[in-house]
Amino acid sequence: MQTSALPDLAHTGAKPVHWLATAAAMAAVVALAGLLQPEAATATAQASEHATTAGNGAAPATAPDPAGVVFPLECGGAGQTVADRAPGDLDGDGRPETVVSVHCTAGSGTPPGGVYVLTQASGAAPRVVATLVDPADNLTVTGLAVQDGTVSATLLGYSSTEVPRCCPDERESAAWTWKGSAFVRSAGDSSALA
Repeated sequence: MQTSALPDLAHTGAKPVHWLATAAAMAAVVALAGLLQPEAATATAQASEHATTAGNGAAPATAPDPAGVVFPLECGGAGQTVADRAPGDLDGDGRPETVVSVHCTAGSGTPPGGVYVLTQASGAAPRVVATLVDPADNLTVTGLAVQDGTVSATLLGYSSTEVPRCCPDERESAAWTWKGSAFVRSAGDSSALA
């Protein structure tokens, strides 16, 4: 067996310069790792959920962002909340629209909401172009989705004015499709909630 020329446990006598060199090397490795990150991962979605191109090689169009849009919903100073949104090309023009469910900001209960369609021309701010559910109908909107150009949602409502506003007792499936120059609502299933 060969004996070491170094004294036993030579590494236990490290000086501060050794620790500084180790810290500098570690910092360099961390910085290099930060620069060499892989591309961000994205989930695969249906074509109607992605930004689309106009077919002429132009940059992809993005769905309008509802942030900053003032919706036609009277909240008496309580503010508005975008509860849900779903992008998709609803009129087949190659540019996606955004469908949003909006209600008044409320601390409790089930505030009525509206469903609006947003569009955005190049360089312009997003704007409301259609109202699919009017807040005056006193409905709560859940399950908002866009698939193959059709908007779908579940609408919760009340069978009478005697039903407390916290607890909707009716449910209806609704769907809208762009036909020519307007959205047409198709008849959906209705049921009472248990």
